[in-house]
Amino acid sequence: MRKDILDPKVDFVFKQIFGSEKHPEILISFLNSVFATKGTKKEIVQVEIDNSDLEKDWEDDKYSRLDIKATANDETRINIEIQLKNQYNMKRRTLYYWSKLFESQIKEGEAYEELQKTVTINILNFNYLKMNERYHNTYILKEKETNEILTNLQEIHFIELPKLNEEQFEDIGKIESKRKEDNLIPWVLFLKNPDSEVIKMLEERIEELQEAAEVLEVLSHDEETREIYERRQKAIHDEISNITGAIKEVAMNLLELDVDIETIVKATGLSEEKVKKLKSQIDE
Repeated sequence: MRKDILDPKVDFVFKQIFGSEKHPEILISFLNSVFATKGTKKEIVQVEIDNSDLEKDWEDDKYSRLDIKATANDETRINIEIQLKNQYNMKRRTLYYWSKLFESQIKEGEAYEELQKTVTINILNFNYLKMNERYHNTYILKEKETNEILTNLQEIHFIELPKLNEEQFEDIGKIESKRKEDNLIPWVLFLKNPDSEVIKMLEERIEELQEAAEVLEVLSHDEETREIYERRQKAIHDEISNITGAIKEVAMNLLELDVDIETIVKATGLSEEKVKKLKSQIDE
């Protein structure tokens, strides 16, 4: 990636590309790719972006969320959040924000029938789910034994960028073949490396992808945007450093209590190698 191109995975930039009222076609195309609804009766044809303004107070709370909230033409409520680093408790965090969005649709005394389908989309720049190696997983409420769907009102997506190996898509023909099954691939490749030769070729085939690339190019050459981008990157880095430091401190305390390494790995999410390194520091 060219140094002068901003990283679209940084939430500040991501929101300006995918959450802009000036370019709704980008979000519509992305959502149809996530939901595999392009060309179907459920195809999204219109979206209303509910928080298009970049929060003016995010600098006062430099760790604030810069997510995208939108409502599709079928009244589906959608929340999209992109995460660069694992902040842990991701499942609980996702359920919490999903429930807040679901609950916010009605006021006290209003009928539950007013509640519409609510979808959370988590785009992660790290491997999180260990159940499988698919880069895109979707979760809904089902009966445990029969797999019968209880309701379609809840849907949670995890898109793990590292799990899509871009090397297998160096040939544009392979991508075109895969797109018959998965229109999300070009968008994931764009987020991973928007300046790649593959993306440039895909832009010629996908109008909305080209539009996203053009928006990114404009943002990348705007001095004020770049200044905010760099401050946002620093804030994210500081937050992750604080979280990592706290987790290491917990691990150190557990080591001093003679808790075994395997238990500490499970409790903190740190690798066995890191825990052993911390142990060696205590033993010195």
